[in-house]
Amino acid sequence: MHLTSLMRKVLLYRGSYKLPKQLSQKNIMTTPRKLQEILEDLKDNPYYGKYAEKIVQAQKTAPEEFKSRIMDLSKNSEKKFEPPKERQYSELLNPKEEIKSLRQTNETKLDDILKVDLIKDKSKEEIEVIWEKYHSEKEGCIAAVIPAKDFALLEERSSKYHTFLFPLPRSQGYEFIMCQFELNAVHFTPLLYFQVHKENAPECLTITHYKEFKDNKGIILMRGEYNKNVLNPKEAQCLANQLQLYYVQSDEQKLKLLEKFTFSPDSFDHMDLVKEISNLSLS
Repeated sequence: MHLTSLMRKVLLYRGSYKLPKQLSQKNIMTTPRKLQEILEDLKDNPYYGKYAEKIVQAQKTAPEEFKSRIMDLSKNSEKKFEPPKERQYSELLNPKEEIKSLRQTNETKLDDILKVDLIKDKSKEEIEVIWEKYHSEKEGCIAAVIPAKDFALLEERSSKYHTFLFPLPRSQGYEFIMCQFELNAVHFTPLLYFQVHKENAPECLTITHYKEFKDNKGIILMRGEYNKNVLNPKEAQCLANQLQLYYVQSDEQKLKLLEKFTFSPDSFDHMDLVKEISNLSLS
C-alpha cells in the first residue's frame, strides 16, 4: 500500500509539533534585540492586527517611552525563557539503537515472562485472575484475557489489514498512531516518526498475544508494554480498545475504514477515524 500521500494528508491535520514562526525562523538571543526586529516579531502575533493602530499611535506620540516599554518587554520575555523540558515523546525523534536487518521469525513465548508449568493446570477463570493480578502491580503494562474465538477473528482480519491508523486524543488535537502486525505482536508507533525513521521507528506500545492456552482453555493472554515517556495507562488502553473495536467487533463502518485504508488509500479520509473515536472515552 502506498502510505506516503496518505501520511502527508494525515500529518497536515495535526499541528502540535509546529513551532511558532518566530522560534522556527530565528535563533533565541540572550541579549535585547533591535527595536525593528522586535516589531517584526510582533507582527507574527495573532493579536497584532487588533492593536496595530494603537501601536503605531504610541510609537508616534511617545517614541522614547514606546521604545523603553518594548525593550523592557523583550528583556522580561528573555529572562522567563527556559529551554523547553524534554517532551514526553521526544525520544521518538531518534531511531532504534539497533537496526533490525531481519524480520522476527519466532513468536514471543509466554515462558519468557512467567512459568507456564505453574499455571497450566489452573482453570481459565483462575488463569485470568492470576494474569490480571500479575500485571496490576507492573508499571508500563496493560493486560487482558481474550476469548479464543475473538482472537481468531483478529488474526483473520490482521492478515488482510496488516497496517492501520488510530487517532489518540492529545491536548492540542489528535496524534495518529500507526499499528503493524508481526507474528503474535502488534507494534504501535506515532505516524510522524514512522515517516522519519521507517522500519527503525521506535514503538510506543507493543501488544503481544500469547496463544499457549488457546486450545485447551479457549483463551488468549494479552500483554501490552508501553513507553511511559510517550503514553500514560489510559492512552495505552485507548489504543488497545481501538484495536479490538476495529479488528474484532462487527461494526460495518469500521470495516469499511479498514478496507478503504488498505485498498483505496487515496479516498481514505483520516477525519473519519476522529469521528469514530468520539464514541470511545478515555475516562
